[in-house]
Amino acid sequence: MNRVVHPIEVESYRRLRARLDTSHFPPLTRAVVERVIHSAADLDYATDLVLDEADLEKAHAALHAGAPVVVDVEMVGAGITRRETVCRLKDAESGPGLTRSAHAIRLAYEQVGPGALWVIGNAPTALEELLTLDADPALVVGLPVGFVGAVESKAALRESGLPAVSNVSEKGGSAVAAAALNALLYHPTSAEEKL
Repeated sequence: MNRVVHPIEVESYRRLRARLDTSHFPPLTRAVVERVIHSAADLDYATDLVLDEADLEKAHAALHAGAPVVVDVEMVGAGITRRETVCRLKDAESGPGLTRSAHAIRLAYEQVGPGALWVIGNAPTALEELLTLDADPALVVGLPVGFVGAVESKAALRESGLPAVSNVSEKGGSAVAAAALNALLYHPTSAEEKL
């Protein structure tokens, strides 16, 4: 992917790296950590994020091979550049014991099946619903934000053993979830690195 990086972004990363040494992180972990910090101007994400380089490598390969990307809300999808996303929130309905966000995840799974990358930045109930499905995801970016259910849903994601990017605190949101996926999208493949 040929991406022109604006000088403001270059300067932002220079300042970020002047304040925080990220050189010890493996390549994809570093890319995700830096892009999330860049999106939120919050250096604490360096110690708040939980991710695994091997999971990121597999997700990077799946993403660049064309695996679908599902988002919980359109705002996350709007933040993911240069890639179509699936968001079924407009089609979803709430019901007894089921939030609209959870129903949207069910609908999206019916559409894309296993092997997708799931990017959840808004609704803890969307993440909780995903964990009940046999989605066999390439990756779950589970970064919902909030004081109710966010910490618990992210802990459940980590306990599930699914390949994931999450964080320990209440922090999260659409911008950081999209940033985590964009880090993988922007990181070159081995074929691109040889060019």
